[in-house]
Amino acid sequence: MGREVATFAGGCFWCLEEAFSKVPGVIEAIPGYAGGEVENPAYEEVCTGETGHAEAVQVVYDPEEVSYRELLITYLTNIDPTDGGGQFADRGSQYRPVIFYHNEEQRALAEKALKILAESSLFSEPISVKVEPFRNFYPAEEYNRRYYQKEPMRYYYYKVGSGRKTYCEVVWGKKGGRELLEERL
Repeated sequence: MGREVATFAGGCFWCLEEAFSKVPGVIEAIPGYAGGEVENPAYEEVCTGETGHAEAVQVVYDPEEVSYRELLITYLTNIDPTDGGGQFADRGSQYRPVIFYHNEEQRALAEKALKILAESSLFSEPISVKVEPFRNFYPAEEYNRRYYQKEPMRYYYYKVGSGRKTYCEVVWGKKGGRELLEERL
């Protein structure tokens, strides 16, 4: 079995971990911290917004079962791509949306996806997702891993209360955003 890696930041890593964990071909979705200056930061440090890291999920996947394209669509349809100041109820640079590319193929596909969204009529605000080269990733503490499974009710209330669940259902479901990406990407 082949393995490749993709890294995405888009607000609370619990929500992205859940989304990626449900994708066939994903071997592991690991919540953690990416793109910052501090080596092996703790959650409490990242929460200050002073480490330069973003909460992220590193996705280990089998490219024979799932493509990077599919992972990119999963990522984009689980965030608000117009909100560069955080995601939903989570505010600050540690919650910014970033696609950390591991190779030129990932970079090119990420830029193409964002261009498709920017040229669509789905959003009235500009697309704010950054595309940056992968620099580092540090796995989150054990208590932050698989939170959606360990604390399903608390997780559900967080996902609903933050606004993420409704936003994704409306924008990516009812408005046809997912179909747009699937057709053009």
